[in-house]
Amino acid sequence: MRRLVFALIGLGIVAIVVIGLTQTKGGNDKPRASTISAEQARQRLAGSPAPLAALHAQANQLLPGGQDAFDRRLRELRGHPVVVNGWASWCGPCRAEFPFLQRTSVDMGRQVAFVGLDSEDNDGDARGFLEKFPVSYPSYTLPRIPAGELGAIRGLPFMLFYDKAGELQYLHQGGYVCEAQLRADVRRYALGHPPGEGVGSLCQKSASTP
Repeated sequence: MRRLVFALIGLGIVAIVVIGLTQTKGGNDKPRASTISAEQARQRLAGSPAPLAALHAQANQLLPGGQDAFDRRLRELRGHPVVVNGWASWCGPCRAEFPFLQRTSVDMGRQVAFVGLDSEDNDGDARGFLEKFPVSYPSYTLPRIPAGELGAIRGLPFMLFYDKAGELQYLHQGGYVCEAQLRADVRRYALGHPPGEGVGSLCQKSASTP
């Protein structure tokens, strides 16, 4: 069942907001920017299946409609693996992992649908965030952090992985440590590939790559 149910996560949300604001304002949160231009992304994603091409045509847009619009899009994407990223402009870990999503969504975007969920945010701040970290897919705005089908989502960021049958396979809570870890989860949970190396080994190799 695809549907996410709106739910307030109580004091956990307050804690996440405070942490996110602290990290964002602290000045230490400087993720490496994507080296993929918009034109390069368009070229590399050319020839994608129609439902994925429709996502790419809305690249970096903040879409209205909330839960209902998001659920409709998920139904339209049935038959394709889907990765959903929950984020907000005030969230430090979201900012840190967005460059991973910038690159991964282009490199794997002809096989996998990527969709964003911007929650607990101000639209103006969210658009400013996307100007700094443009991605090849749209995000839907939700007024509250949703509860997931595999248990309550504790805060932002989070990642939901659906297989091509529309079944939720995995909820990743918190930010990704490295891009290799994200890609491994996309391959395992969205594409159904066998599990690979552990997180420590993946990230160590990623850090040593020039």
